[in-house]
Amino acid sequence: MLRTIRIGAGAGYSGDRIEPAIELAQNGRLDYLVFECLAERTIALAQQTRRDRPGLGYDPMLEQRMRAVLAVAHTNGTRIVTNMGAANPKAAAAKCVEVARSLGLSGLKVAAVTGDDVLDVIRQGDYRLEETGDCLSSLGDRVVSANAYLGTAPIVAALKAGAHVVITGRAADPALFMAPLIHEFGWAMDDWERLGQATVVGHLLECAGQITGGYFADPGFKDVPDLARLGFPIGEVNDNGEVVITKVAGTGGCVNPATVKEQLLYEIHDPARYLQPDVVADFSKVQVNEIGANQVRVSGGRGTARPEALKVSVGYVDGYIGEGQISYAGAGAVDRAQLALEIVKERLRLMGVETTELRFDLIGVNSLHGSALSHASCDPYEVRLRVAGRTPSEREACRIGNEVETLYTNGPAGGGGARHSTKEVLAVQSILLPRELVKPSFEMMEA
Repeated sequence: MLRTIRIGAGAGYSGDRIEPAIELAQNGRLDYLVFECLAERTIALAQQTRRDRPGLGYDPMLEQRMRAVLAVAHTNGTRIVTNMGAANPKAAAAKCVEVARSLGLSGLKVAAVTGDDVLDVIRQGDYRLEETGDCLSSLGDRVVSANAYLGTAPIVAALKAGAHVVITGRAADPALFMAPLIHEFGWAMDDWERLGQATVVGHLLECAGQITGGYFADPGFKDVPDLARLGFPIGEVNDNGEVVITKVAGTGGCVNPATVKEQLLYEIHDPARYLQPDVVADFSKVQVNEIGANQVRVSGGRGTARPEALKVSVGYVDGYIGEGQISYAGAGAVDRAQLALEIVKERLRLMGVETTELRFDLIGVNSLHGSALSHASCDPYEVRLRVAGRTPSEREACRIGNEVETLYTNGPAGGGGARHSTKEVLAVQSILLPRELVKPSFEMMEA
């Protein structure tokens, strides 16, 4: 009989629910619990936080999550892998050790994986921005972060060294799930077939509740039971890399071929060439078979040799966004809101507000698909106006929201609930960096 490792997905993004992770830790009979909490923009924001407060820069919910699951996971022999280190894995690991000590857990080993921060490295060359084709130097001094997508190697090394908790910064999302499998089954780092199938496993689990019915439900077409108690997924993986996706019995949501297939295709550009730091995965022959209630077997992932370059997310300041909103209700609400938009549009022109992008929307009428595609049989009884613009300066951005607010006394009748905001835009582009320039490592701490 093939050996099986049980991996639970405790989070699919930074602000995800904690209760499903607690259920997994308590009742999932897990070997590993993985928290995937990092997005491209998330780490750039974390770098900004660390710049202002050097002791921070890790996921703001790290302490709360660890207090919720660390003791029960340690008691049950469940090891934890997470990218909640964000821009500061060492500080995150130190916080985890602090939590462990406060819970009376002695001997708990926490590894901080570093090396993904390559801001100083990219400043030594002028790399091409993949999205625009421009040179990195075109961003000037607006660059605030550069983080390479690490693979499994430093996580595997930390697990081999006995870490009970491994905390990374930027790593490829599937790598968080692949590393425990490589460690437990002793797979070679050039076993492309197994690494390709392991990438399938990681990709299916990385968004947590999305594969158990979250972001899936469409009443009357795709009904999902008890979404308010959505359970997060478990992957039962054998040493061939095949996986059965399931969840804790009695939790809400569902696992079926449709939920699995939707997640399989999520954010995949070329299913035959899904580039990861450790392998180029091929999903084109994947088989999905329901084998029981809330049990779906997935097999057939393949792979070829890894890329020679690593993707790097470059975060940079890209101006400011000013926004204003106000509501209109009752008879003629849409007509009054449309008049209000025309007033603001003319006011911004008269004042010479400098913008690079400018939107005028009626939320509930045309804000998502535009006037050409948005049709209604009758005007809605209420509508919310939104004006938003990108500007080079905070001062200019403020003028947009302020002008919307003046509609209270300078616009059509019946406006209410006005609000305005200004925020700095943190944008992200990518470069490819030769992998030999990235030097990942880990540091072990102990409670």
